[in-house]
Amino acid sequence: MKFRDYYEILGVQRDAKPDDIRRAYRKLARKHHPDVVPPADRAQAEEEIKAVNEAYEVLRDPKKRARYDALGANWKAGDDFAPPNGGMPPGGQYVDFEDFSDFFSSLFGDLGGRPRRQARGRGPVRGRDIEAELALGPEELMAGGKRRLTLGAGRAVDVEIPKGARSGTVLRLAGQGNPGTPPGDLYLHLRVHDDGRYKVEGDDLAMDLLLWPWQAVLGATVRTHVPDGQVDLKVQPRTASGARLRLKGRGLPRADGSRGDLYAVIRIAVPGDPSPEETKAYEALREAARAPRDRPAG
Repeated sequence: MKFRDYYEILGVQRDAKPDDIRRAYRKLARKHHPDVVPPADRAQAEEEIKAVNEAYEVLRDPKKRARYDALGANWKAGDDFAPPNGGMPPGGQYVDFEDFSDFFSSLFGDLGGRPRRQARGRGPVRGRDIEAELALGPEELMAGGKRRLTLGAGRAVDVEIPKGARSGTVLRLAGQGNPGTPPGDLYLHLRVHDDGRYKVEGDDLAMDLLLWPWQAVLGATVRTHVPDGQVDLKVQPRTASGARLRLKGRGLPRADGSRGDLYAVIRIAVPGDPSPEETKAYEALREAARAPRDRPAG
């Protein structure tokens, strides 16, 4: 097989910083993960992930990277290095979500199990650290507390979701990486994503609040669900679509114990199957309206 430049595989410059290399690796690992590609593309994805893992294994290690920069394709000559399992995750194992799939919507990375190859005559070798992505929705993040994550080989760990955690927060689980002496650590990189109801805006949340036309025009008090219960919202008369009603302190928790805000964004709903009486009422409204009939509202 023709040799491929490791920097080219990861899509980084030769002077890339370690953080740039790590970010590029995580992006490509997600892109080519077998769970996210169509079945027809999985064979190609496996080849790509092998190359990505091998490139990252070298460029993340300062000594191996320096040797590679000096010798190029011949850098392994006389060296004791071999990518674990041909560049695939050791044991071919990934996270076992079991009963926690509703909480962990995606968690990529090798959480399986065998120690890194040990060089002859060098004594114990520390197990490799593992990096993975942990995706949480807003309501899962607000619940916080401790969650149990089941790993491969029957292992289970408790993951504490701290207050103030956001996308980019890294949770370190000491000793939960690959076996070794001592074992490596597991690093979970948190990613907060929007769900079907709530959108994340920094410390704040936003949600759509559907109103009937007469509620928006005449005003109303409506009851709606929020992440920690139900609230009664007072809608002022002549409230326009797109207006934002602020619910102070109902957003995401912060590290200092305070919380962001929740914004209810007004959307106007149109009755899908109006009764004859409702249709007559709308016809009467059309006749009485001062707005031109042949012009849009906005």
